Amino acid sequence: MRASLIQLSVDASDSPDDRRRRAASLVRDRAGDDLVVLPELWTAGAWSYDRWEHDAERVDGPTAEVMSAAAREAGAWLHAGSIVERDGDGTLYNTALLFDRNGELRGRYRKIHRYGFDTGEATLMGGGLDIVTVPADFGVIGLAVCYDLRFPELFRGLLDAGAELIVVPAAWPAARLGHWQLLTRTRALEEQVFLLACCAVGSHGGMQQGGHSVVVDPWGTVLGEARTAEETVTVDCDMTQVARIRSELPVLRDRVLGIEAPVRR
Repeated sequence: MRASLIQLSVDASDSPDDRRRRAASLVRDRAGDDLVVLPELWTAGAWSYDRWEHDAERVDGPTAEVMSAAAREAGAWLHAGSIVERDGDGTLYNTALLFDRNGELRGRYRKIHRYGFDTGEATLMGGGLDIVTVPADFGVIGLAVCYDLRFPELFRGLLDAGAELIVVPAAWPAARLGHWQLLTRTRALEEQVFLLACCAVGSHGGMQQGGHSVVVDPWGTVLGEARTAEETVTVDCDMTQVARIRSELPVLRDRVLGIEAPVRR
């Protein structure tokens, strides 16, 4: 399975339409890949809180329309990062969109853990409730977004729902790059999955983005990592490695807590 992470630069001077056109062109260039991934909230800017209300859209809005066409033209599964979704009741969500090779929307995940500590996303957006996995022709994809990386129970839930690879679009701050690098390897290792984490670069909303988009295998080995400029990282993932490593090192079989552990009072 060949996967590409497109580490977009989100320039505050670009309009959402400009960003969509550029992203679609970069996706089309990946024809022949199996999976292409974009960062979190790249159309509106993950830290540009003042733009969210204006740039919010429905899941069948302009970003979905352009990304569906790009996925179809590339013949690849496309994780289109996430958008500022406006629900029918007006609530905003940080929502990830996954399209198949035919451009059909096959997965939608509303980010469960909202960042901000009583500001920003934590107060301006609603939180998702559902763990989402999607079967693809190369394996079962689990969906998470950025800040979710800090909550291992979500990733254990994705594992239990059958995930063999987990995709994490992000707009992770450069100031906490060390956390990003540690958490991406840890989540892949503890769940014995491939983890594909695509972060934005540049600066928007006054926040410098960390970049360093990364692919980690189920052994915790980094297979490919970007730096801090706009670039694309392409990696070949041997999906048979998931079952093999889980068999050779069956740590998941030895789980006790959180499965059917007896409650002692």
